[in-house]
Amino acid sequence: MPALTTAQVWSEIEKQMFAVISFVNPRGHPRSAGVVYVTQDRCLFVATAAESWKARHLRANPHIAVTVTIARRIPFLPWIQIPAATICFHGAATVLGPEETDANVVHRLLRGHEDDTEPRPSTCIISITPTGSFATYGIGVGLREMRDRVKARGHVPVR
Repeated sequence: MPALTTAQVWSEIEKQMFAVISFVNPRGHPRSAGVVYVTQDRCLFVATAAESWKARHLRANPHIAVTVTIARRIPFLPWIQIPAATICFHGAATVLGPEETDANVVHRLLRGHEDDTEPRPSTCIISITPTGSFATYGIGVGLREMRDRVKARGHVPVR
């Protein structure tokens, strides 16, 4: 099987829409949250309430860890449980107003509700820029190879 590439990992991230973000609050306590995201220009974007604890904590400390999960199944045997494939990385989060974000990203995140007067003032966009490298499990390998931890793991640069 050919070596895992950065392009393959980005392709998988772009196909997905759910991730878990992890960060610390101002007291240094760990926190995590499941988020729905969209991608553009090798960045992830998340919409949230401007005064949510996610936004407040990320304004105070922009260091973030992200895990994207990819469900794996055997066709015609969906009752057999298989661990999800994962893509993990560190990044920098920036909290932006909708007006500071590309209109296409806002449209995709808010699913066409960006012109509603009610949600816009209370909504912010979190831009996540991956840094370093991707650590993967089960990306670019078949289901049988996922049983071999050496074959199932991968590391590739983010850019």
